[in-house]
Amino acid sequence: MDTYPDHAKRFQMLKQLQEVDFVLTELNLYLDTHPDDLSAIDQYNWYAKERDKLRRRYEKQFGPLMHFGHSFNRYPDGWNEGPWPWEI
Repeated sequence: MDTYPDHAKRFQMLKQLQEVDFVLTELNLYLDTHPDDLSAIDQYNWYAKERDKLRRRYEKQFGPLMHFGHSFNRYPDGWNEGPWPWEI
């Protein structure tokens, strides 16, 4: 029996975030050497917005992903809710 009922949904959302983060990292590296490529800039901005939407949706359902004020916490759910992303 799964201790956390939304385990599969949480895992899928984290996977989506990781995929978008990968694309953003690659585009960031590309733009370091091609800063005038408007198409790459447009792609980067689209994925940045997509990541923000995914992050907000994840945090609304499962709690904060980041610390030091980069993610909001809500009461009563939040810090003590598991599993943490690295526990999946």
